[in-house]
Amino acid sequence: MAGVGGIAGRLYRGEVSINFVGRQRTWYLISGVILLISVVALAVRGLNFSQDFTGGSSFTFPANSSTSQGAISRVVTAAGGGSSTVQFVSGTLHQWTVQTASLPANVTQAVASALDKAFGISQTNMSVQIVGPTWGSQITSKAIEALIIFLVVIVIYLSVAFEWRMATAAFVALMHDILITVGVYALTGWSVSPTSVIGLLTILGYSLYDTVVVFDKVRENTAGLLTTQRTTYSDAANLALNQTLVRSINTSLTALLPVASILFVGVGLLGAGILEDLALVLFVGMLSGTYSSIFIATPVLADLKERDPKYKDLAVRVNRRLSGGRAAQRAAAESATVDTTAAATASAAGVAVSTVTVQDSPDVDTERLDETDEQDGGDDIAVSAAAPRSVSRQQRVTGSAQRRPGARKKRR
Repeated sequence: MAGVGGIAGRLYRGEVSINFVGRQRTWYLISGVILLISVVALAVRGLNFSQDFTGGSSFTFPANSSTSQGAISRVVTAAGGGSSTVQFVSGTLHQWTVQTASLPANVTQAVASALDKAFGISQTNMSVQIVGPTWGSQITSKAIEALIIFLVVIVIYLSVAFEWRMATAAFVALMHDILITVGVYALTGWSVSPTSVIGLLTILGYSLYDTVVVFDKVRENTAGLLTTQRTTYSDAANLALNQTLVRSINTSLTALLPVASILFVGVGLLGAGILEDLALVLFVGMLSGTYSSIFIATPVLADLKERDPKYKDLAVRVNRRLSGGRAAQRAAAESATVDTTAAATASAAGVAVSTVTVQDSPDVDTERLDETDEQDGGDDIAVSAAAPRSVSRQQRVTGSAQRRPGARKKRR
C-alpha cells in the first residue's frame, strides 16, 4: 500500500507523469480499430435480440437422459414449429429452453404434445410462453427513447455545469462506449434482452461519473491559465488526468470485482438468465467506460480547447519561452566549456614558458658579461654589457645560440 500511495502522491505532484494527452493519436488509432471491428460485426452479423424484442414462443422443460439439442430441434420442426433455438441451462435449473417464431395456438399445442411424446415430458412440467411482435416492438421503442433522453439530459447538464466543450467530449466518450459494447454483443452473438438495455444505461452513468470527476480536476487546474501563462491547456489537463488516475483505477477495480463474480460464479451455479444478461453488459461496459474516461474524453477536450485562438496563442507563448530557456541553457553550457578549455590551455602554456625561461637564464647572463678585449686586438667590435643581445626562441630553447664572429673574446 505504501508503494501505491507513493506513486499516487508523485503523480498528484507531477513528479511522475504519463503523457496521455500528448499521445492522443495513439489512443484514437486504437479506438478507431476497435470501433471499425464493432461496426463491421454489427453490419455483418447483427444483434441477436431476445424473444422479448422479436416475439415468438418458448418452451421450457426439465432435462433428462433422453433429451439432446439435435433431437429436440428435429421434434419441434416435425411438429410444425419451424426453425428453433435450443439452449441448455445448466446449474441448479438443469433444463432446456426452446425458442421459435410466433406460432398459432394450435401449432403451439402440437409442439408441446410432440415434446411430451418424444421425451416423456408431462405438459404440467413444461412452461409455454407466447410473446407477440407488438410487445417486442414496444420494448424496442421504449429502450431507444430511454437512451436518447439519457444522452440529451447528460449533454444539457454538462453544458450548464461545465461548458459545451466538456459536454461534447463526454458525449463522444459515451457514444464510444455504446458502439464498443454493442459491437462486442454483435461479434460474440450474445442475446440482447431488456435486462441488457438496463445494464447499458447503468454503465453509461458509471462512465459519465468517472469522466465528470476528471473534468472537475481539469477545470481546477486550468483556472486562471490565461493570466498566469505558466503552461498550456494540454499540459494542465494531462496533469489533472494523472492526478485522478489512481482513483479511477481503484474505482474501476472495485466495481468490476463483484460484476466478475456474478458473471463467472453466479452464472456457473445458477445458469443463464437475467443475471447473465446483466453481468455481461456491465462487465463489458465498465471496461470500455474506464478506457474512454482516461484515453478519450480528456484528450478530445484538450483538442477542442487548443482550437480556441486564446489557448492557441497561449501555447505559442509558452513554447517560445520554453525554447528560449533551453537555448540559453545550451549557450551557457557551451560558454562554460569554452572557458574551461581556454583556462586549461593557458595554464599549460604558462608552465611551459616558465620552464623555458629557467633554462635560458644562464646563457642570457653570460652574453651580458661579454666585453671587448682590446689587448687581444684584431676586431674593432664592442659589445655593451648593459644591453643584452637578442636571442631567438630556437636558440633559447636549444641552448646552442651561435655568436657572431669576433663578437666575443677570450675572457681573462
